[in-house]
Amino acid sequence: MTSTEWPEDDAGVPSEVSPTSVQDGEVELFDIDPDSEVVTTTYDIASYGADYDVEGLVRRMGKGDVVVPSFDPANPGTDVGAFQRSFVWRPSQMSRFIESLLLGLPVPGIFLVRDRDNRLLVLDGQQRLRTLQKFYDGRIGDRVFRLIGVQEPFLGKTYEELRPEDRRRLDDSIIHATVLRDESANGSQNAVYSIYERLNTGGSPLQPQEIRIALFEGEFLRGISVINDDESWRNLYGPRSARFRDHELILRVLALYEWQDRYRKPLKTFLNDYLSAHRDVALGVSDGIGKLFVDAIHAVDQAIGKAAFRPERALNVAFVDSIVVGLMRRLSSGTAIDSEQLSDAYETLAGDNEFVSATNVRTSDEDNVILRLSKATAAFAG
Repeated sequence: MTSTEWPEDDAGVPSEVSPTSVQDGEVELFDIDPDSEVVTTTYDIASYGADYDVEGLVRRMGKGDVVVPSFDPANPGTDVGAFQRSFVWRPSQMSRFIESLLLGLPVPGIFLVRDRDNRLLVLDGQQRLRTLQKFYDGRIGDRVFRLIGVQEPFLGKTYEELRPEDRRRLDDSIIHATVLRDESANGSQNAVYSIYERLNTGGSPLQPQEIRIALFEGEFLRGISVINDDESWRNLYGPRSARFRDHELILRVLALYEWQDRYRKPLKTFLNDYLSAHRDVALGVSDGIGKLFVDAIHAVDQAIGKAAFRPERALNVAFVDSIVVGLMRRLSSGTAIDSEQLSDAYETLAGDNEFVSATNVRTSDEDNVILRLSKATAAFAG
């Protein structure tokens, strides 16, 4: 690879397969095909070009004015501004990128979105920006960041060890950015979401929830991260999703529970709108819909166990959303349900041909969503 060739950066168009299944780590999921869901939106977008010097970008990242979303699954409550792939460049790739700037060669631009707090979120370019940040910090993890696989006089140098004239050249190097801001009145970010899908066309595909977590950072997503650690949920869903599909399924259930009457295709837009409206709503496990969700999950785990979400081999997300929403509605009425009642209601649904069809065919169609939620609600109501 020459110094003007670059590995794929933050690329991806959300993709799911269906009506078959998709592998998510060790979890096989049955879900709709988002490629069949066309996000219809008007593009009330302000965009402009901006040239940033490297030193200024690194300084802004340090201050939190330019944000590369990151996420620690072990500490989900600490930073939920997470959606992009983890850092994947090798030290040799990082060194080549720095070398190109030192040589004055052109490098790819980046895409940023200005959020409601006037910060700049990195939609495309995280590998490049994090490389710069690491080089200026002088560390790659627990190792000193020295340039490798590059020409003299840069070989083996840290940022501080570069010649003064080389440091100045790097500091003054320009990276072009395209800055986007959604100017729509409702602040749904659907236009930015759609643009990001179109911009990222190669590499490892990003999933819809990976984009949402950046665009709708707030208390609600932090609550979903906490719920995602619930022991019964983990038993029913399976291993944590590296692509946040488990987060999205929780969001999907909560949105359909509260906003069934507002549901319209495509599902992606529906979830975006719901999350936009709830981004600053506190979501806990001790009260409200968070508690209802967790109580429903505990009841399903106790009565049926892991097989509950797998009417066939794969975890069926349409089956899950209806089962959990129906059970949440029963619990919200204040009427308890024991394990035997729950199992009987579950068996009734699993044997209902109309219900089964609505969880396997055209699962995002409004009629099928209403049908399966209504049947599940009625079954658990007794």
